[in-house]
Amino acid sequence: MNTEQNTYNKLIEYIQKYSATLLTTEDQELIIELVKLKKYRKKQYFLQEGEICKYSAFIVKGAMRQYRVDDDGKEYIINLFLENWWVTDRESSVMLKPTIYNIDTWEDTEVLIISQADMFKLMHIPAINEVINHLDTNHSIAMQNRINNTISLNVIDRYNKLAETYPEFLKRFPQHIIASYLGITKETLSRVRSQKS
Repeated sequence: MNTEQNTYNKLIEYIQKYSATLLTTEDQELIIELVKLKKYRKKQYFLQEGEICKYSAFIVKGAMRQYRVDDDGKEYIINLFLENWWVTDRESSVMLKPTIYNIDTWEDTEVLIISQADMFKLMHIPAINEVINHLDTNHSIAMQNRINNTISLNVIDRYNKLAETYPEFLKRFPQHIIASYLGITKETLSRVRSQKS
């Protein structure tokens, strides 16, 4: 099996994992026909502020981040993404309005991208609808938990919760990105980490 076929199989396996309905051979062929393998170098944009998001991406290998930049050039991390995660700006793609975010790669990254138009072509496949429902539910729960943690936990508990929920983030992203994700300064994060040592 060639490397590219193996890459597509990761997406098929992901869909099968999160759906009770099996994909038919025809379903799999259509999915493979509509998604495209794309490779990004580190710090290359998937989406830039002001663009309309036209694609969703399934991360096969690598890490990405979604963030805003204020008028002073300070970055605010909205989300971090790793392998087997989907990346898009839902508001921009659904409302067809320019995004207020940037999404770029933090490592050399391989993704399978699909246009929003092609995604609609897959909606008749029951397994795809199950996966989309799973993603919507998980996204909603994750955002609720993140808001709750930010407003109700102290800095140490926030860090501990992140380490417990997403330990891979701490290995793959540098301290300034983790600090921004937690809504704290890099210096505060250093103090928290030194207290844990």
